[in-house]
Amino acid sequence: MPEFSHLHVHTQFSLLDGAADISKLYKKAAADGMKALAITDHGNMFGVFKFVAEAGKHNVKPIVGCEFYVVDDRHKKQFTKENRDVRFHQLFLAKNAQGYKNLTKLCSLGYMEGLYSKWPRIDKELILQYHEGLIATSCCIGASIPQAILKKGEQEAETELKWWLDLFGEDFYIELQRHDIPEQVIINETLLKFAKKHNVKVICSNDSHYVDQQDANAHDILLCVNTGDMQKTPIATDDEGGKGYRFGFPNDQFYFKTQAEMAKLFHDVPESLDNTNEIIDKVDHLKLKRDIMLPNFPIPQEFKIHADDVMNQWEFLRDMTMRGARERYRDITPEVQERLDFELNTIRIMGFAGYFLIVSDFIKAGRDLGVFIGPGRGSAAGSVVAYCTGITNIDPIKYNLLFERFLNPDRKSMPDIDTDFDDEGRQKVIDYVVDKYGKNQVAQIITYGSMAARTSIQDVARVLDVPLSDVAAMKKLVPDTLGVTLKEAFAQVPELDAILKGNDLRAQVLREAEKLEGSIRNTGIHAAGIIIAPEDLTNIIPVAIMKDSPLLVTQFDGRVIEDAGVIKMDFLGLKTLTIIKDALRLIKQNYGISIDIDYIPLNDQLTFELYQRGDTNGTFQFESDGMQMYLRELKPDKFEDLIAMNALYRPGPIEYIPSFIARKHGREQVSYDLPDMEEYLADTYGITVYQEQVMLLSQKLADFTKGDADVLRKAMGKKDRKMLDKLKPQFVENAQKKGHDKKQLEKIWTDWEAFASYAFNKSHSTCYAFVAYQTAYLKAHYPSEYMAAVLNNQNNIEKISLFMEECRRMGLAVLGPDINESNLSFGVNKKKEIRFGMSGIKGVGDKAVESIIEERDKNGPYVSIYDFAKRINSRTVNKRVYENLVYSGAFDCFGFSRAQFFFKPEGSSYNGIERLIKYNSDYQNSLSTSQASLFGGTSDANIAVPVMVECPEWGLIERLKYEKDMIGIYLTGHPLDNYKLEMDHFCTHQVKHLNLIVKARSGEMNEADTDEFNKIKNREICIGGLVSNAQHRYTKNGKPFGSMMLEDYSESAEIVLFGEEYVKQKMFFSDGYFLQVKGSVSERFRQKDNWEFKITQISLLSDLRDKMSKCLTIQLPLHELSSSFIEQMDELLHLNMEHNPNRNCLLKFAVYDAEEQAISIEMPSKNFRIFPSNEFLEALADRKISYRLN
Repeated sequence: MPEFSHLHVHTQFSLLDGAADISKLYKKAAADGMKALAITDHGNMFGVFKFVAEAGKHNVKPIVGCEFYVVDDRHKKQFTKENRDVRFHQLFLAKNAQGYKNLTKLCSLGYMEGLYSKWPRIDKELILQYHEGLIATSCCIGASIPQAILKKGEQEAETELKWWLDLFGEDFYIELQRHDIPEQVIINETLLKFAKKHNVKVICSNDSHYVDQQDANAHDILLCVNTGDMQKTPIATDDEGGKGYRFGFPNDQFYFKTQAEMAKLFHDVPESLDNTNEIIDKVDHLKLKRDIMLPNFPIPQEFKIHADDVMNQWEFLRDMTMRGARERYRDITPEVQERLDFELNTIRIMGFAGYFLIVSDFIKAGRDLGVFIGPGRGSAAGSVVAYCTGITNIDPIKYNLLFERFLNPDRKSMPDIDTDFDDEGRQKVIDYVVDKYGKNQVAQIITYGSMAARTSIQDVARVLDVPLSDVAAMKKLVPDTLGVTLKEAFAQVPELDAILKGNDLRAQVLREAEKLEGSIRNTGIHAAGIIIAPEDLTNIIPVAIMKDSPLLVTQFDGRVIEDAGVIKMDFLGLKTLTIIKDALRLIKQNYGISIDIDYIPLNDQLTFELYQRGDTNGTFQFESDGMQMYLRELKPDKFEDLIAMNALYRPGPIEYIPSFIARKHGREQVSYDLPDMEEYLADTYGITVYQEQVMLLSQKLADFTKGDADVLRKAMGKKDRKMLDKLKPQFVENAQKKGHDKKQLEKIWTDWEAFASYAFNKSHSTCYAFVAYQTAYLKAHYPSEYMAAVLNNQNNIEKISLFMEECRRMGLAVLGPDINESNLSFGVNKKKEIRFGMSGIKGVGDKAVESIIEERDKNGPYVSIYDFAKRINSRTVNKRVYENLVYSGAFDCFGFSRAQFFFKPEGSSYNGIERLIKYNSDYQNSLSTSQASLFGGTSDANIAVPVMVECPEWGLIERLKYEKDMIGIYLTGHPLDNYKLEMDHFCTHQVKHLNLIVKARSGEMNEADTDEFNKIKNREICIGGLVSNAQHRYTKNGKPFGSMMLEDYSESAEIVLFGEEYVKQKMFFSDGYFLQVKGSVSERFRQKDNWEFKITQISLLSDLRDKMSKCLTIQLPLHELSSSFIEQMDELLHLNMEHNPNRNCLLKFAVYDAEEQAISIEMPSKNFRIFPSNEFLEALADRKISYRLN
């Protein structure tokens, strides 16, 4: 039997079309004795690097290829139904390094110049230009020659074949495929005729899209995921499909067949099998991994003193570093000089000077552009060179941060400097880099979104039309563990395993989901990664374009990109820096002070008092409830405490926090295993918190080199038993030589092994503690400006509501929009009150707001609504803008009710707003007329000021409804304010508890949620709220059901009722109703952990006060009992009688001795019953009269 290897293979990187995992393909190829294997994904090279790297594990030769989409003109992007985009498939294989380079070029240009919809397309013009080193075949049924045979006849097909043959010569092959498709029989007969006539060698292939034949159904499901179709939809017989049909493969023959299967299939053309070996022998074994190529950083002429550019760059870096050191340290001590020499020498030996210059350059450019840049992040903060060249802003010597944590002098590995920028500024710095190095040398990095365990269940279930309830139940059974696979889930969860072993539709879902798990579902863009190349990227790696990015995007992901020879840098947008920048702008605006936030004192009393109170909501890194609790206990009073807490408050080391706190306050003894350890553990009270401490101690106690210390740190972090066993004797023996006790050394090593995997990078912790401290400093000293900046940088209304609540807690007023005080975004007025920005008003738009502010800044505040009307630009401030400004309350300062603006008096054609718009028009016309008149001058004396007619004000509910429509939240009140007594006294829980039930059902609770849920499960709860979005609907079976949103002060949740329960309660499903909902939190019958809120009763909040207020007891100290008090009460009670005919609530007086509280007397009123109306209760509160209602 002739040997055969597959040369036409699609992997899962043929997105949602290929279902073959690369490693499984290799395993099958190796097991079958195949010599080689090709990758030929559709239009891309996403999987190529992984494919070549994997080959070495299996002793199978990798062949890199691609199946392109070829069109007549790649530039043409407009098509019609009659004139469609006709795309032919075309297979190319890279024969050698030049072929790989051209394959990369074609693949890149397919995206850059030919992308139409989702298809990267090339044309013959490009093929003529970049065909050297490529092998071409006649490809599959969708290629130009087979399509010509089917649709245009042999003559045109032969002309097409000659074009390819003339161009590729002996590197062109006829490709035969047999997939039980009738058209392929016709194509193959003609192709064999051509082969004989033109002496072209024939190969056979199988258009492989999945590994095994039994994967065909899973592959078909994957196609449905791609197209959004149900699998039950019939497959179309043509390429494009049609209404009522879907795309699909005709049978199950598109799998990775064995050599024996291929030999049987092509037994009559044995040379087609053997000729695959000719191609294999032609192809060089490509090595895609290469050293990183840094861009050439231009340096001044005076530093070009060596023949080697890398050394010249180092000379420039050394000069820049020493200049920076003199600025940073003033007096360069021997300690600083030694550290500088060590770092510079390491950088010189490794050849990384260019890297530091590039980073320093774009950070300096960013600062010059006004971009806020973080003090550093990650291990780069351990470099004094980085500090002196302005890359970082934390002194590593002061905080014992280590360069070898960043760059191990004994092992060459690329440095990794990640940089934080304010959100807006990040793009400015990227633009600078693109301008400096060129658009074709800078790119973002692709990410591949794979189908995880739950996603694969969801996708498969949708395609198989499984009921949503069954899907949710299966997904919930999958453990909520990061990276868990379905195989692991089946082993861990007996219920899931039982479903898998069944024969129903759910079992099929799980079986197919397991096959598709890990498939590449989509592509995205790395949030931060940017690569900078020394030349045109398309000469080095394949690139693509995506609609979400103005830059090129690499086709290789971040895990392999540096191995492919280009350098990756992370440009991160940090919202906190945007908040700091915004706060400083507001401070400058209000106080005329410019604060350099990088040089604030690190011993500020107010800031530490804020931390000691745990008052950290809205600050960076320290705002969780748990962290606030520990801060109150710790009472931090030095910056080092914050660094330690930032490192400790993580899973694992969090258990050391109580001991850390106890040691700080002397409740627990601070002890050291060896006296020599105090130098590096004193700051953390004898507890090893940082990786750097382990590194420093290993050097001090056992004379480890800096490189060995870093190896130890890595081994402990990764629990590398082999390396630890190698290092332990070195540690113990060396330390013993220095006179340390072996028993103590064994204990130290054991403690390190236990804790070091949790130990945190002090460099990163210091940087982020510094940013956190900056936010706390601003909150402590400029609370209004800081919180306004926090509010400006929230991307959803829930977060805004949360921080508005924090403002209220801090005693800061947050006021609605105001035409004279509001700017575009949240701001602070002269009274230190926070004002809503006008751009937050729906439908107003930035142009209108900018014109309002521009006029206000130029000619002063608007003194009246008429002044506003005549001054404003009517082109930007139209009727809709007026209306929305009124609804939001922006004109409240002028003293008119909001209703007056919309009121149309009898006999008038205009409402208030329309009269104001007409007034503006008349006034502007009068100005134009005056300017054109002989005498000039202006006078508006003849233009009547419109009258804002008195009318009834809107009720609270109506006013607040419009307010929420405009700004997304209730700002000047809440519809439930009228029912505050009912909410406080007759409702036991809040809407957030309904959302907690949903979380419990989906298994998505954190620790705090679990604690809270345990308090309500298997209990009755009672919730109050406002109804919105009420709907009366029918199920597929025609049965009625209802849904509504119930909303309280902080959250909203959906309530759905079916069957009899719905019929019984349907009258309450009405928008604007205020309800009390009672029910129990319990598991559904025989459904473990499937929690529900079973409603038992719904009542109107308005009915509760009369029904449930049994007795109001006025609590009165004896010394306040007087004739004047009796007169006040008499007046209040008579008013209550006048306004409330139904009074069923008993009235009692409890008189007590303020000094001897045990002495008290209760006196029920025989003559009076009351109704506890809002007015009555407010009157009691105004007179500071205490009461109890039950």
